[in-house]
Amino acid sequence: MRFSVFTASTPQWTPEEAARELAAQGWDGVEWRVTDQDDAEVPGFWAGNRATWPLRGLEESLPEISRITRAAGLDFSGVGAYVPASDHDGIERVLAATAALGAGRVRVTMPKLGMAPYPDLFATTRDDLAWAAQRAATHGVTALVELHHGTIAASASAALRLVEGLDPGHVAVIHDVGNLVIEGHEEHRAAFELLGPYLAHVHVKNVAWRPVGTRADGSTAWAADWAPLREGQADLGAYFTALREVGYDGWVTVEDFSTALPLAERTRDNLAYLRTLAG
Repeated sequence: MRFSVFTASTPQWTPEEAARELAAQGWDGVEWRVTDQDDAEVPGFWAGNRATWPLRGLEESLPEISRITRAAGLDFSGVGAYVPASDHDGIERVLAATAALGAGRVRVTMPKLGMAPYPDLFATTRDDLAWAAQRAATHGVTALVELHHGTIAASASAALRLVEGLDPGHVAVIHDVGNLVIEGHEEHRAAFELLGPYLAHVHVKNVAWRPVGTRADGSTAWAADWAPLREGQADLGAYFTALREVGYDGWVTVEDFSTALPLAERTRDNLAYLRTLAG
């Protein structure tokens, strides 16, 4: 397996700092966050993130993205874009950018639940992914569906329904163990076997459920909170065992949104921990 970091989780670093720090720590690659974001006085994961490349003007940024990545000796594990599957013009742009960078794969965002009745969302998104797979084939890259809570692809089973029958070389799935703590968990080995050739990428983070109060009926209210890799409810040791059992040997990208440790210490410790799990 090869290890990378998704730069949504490195908001205090500029792209040059992120590449330099990750390379020095021994990471194999980087997954750049690409989106237009809000400004913030203090850099945060979702706003004011310094390690994010804007979608606006992305094409002009490609030489600099490539230079920074390659100069540090890092590879691209993929591109972490946020373009909805329904935005065909935006998808075309990030597919072309991914090809130009030699990054291989790019995330395509699934619609959130409640935007329309689920059957309608499913049908339109299936059509969008079929179109994206054709365009990805033209560019020689792969569009990825991430398992994500609150979307129509929260589980491996749901994602498989969306991509089944399409070319797994050009549309596939990101399995995300942390998101599955919130919604969509299925026994890991069974999920990997179910996805088969559509299992193209892995994201790792961890989550803990914590009591946050009492509901009107007197029951305990719970909320999901990002946690350090060792401290969340996902059993990452069992997760990596299952990955090895099905022969997965691809990219594992960390997106750790916990803040218990300073950023450099957090990324360094995460790599050490993952290496012990991967065996």
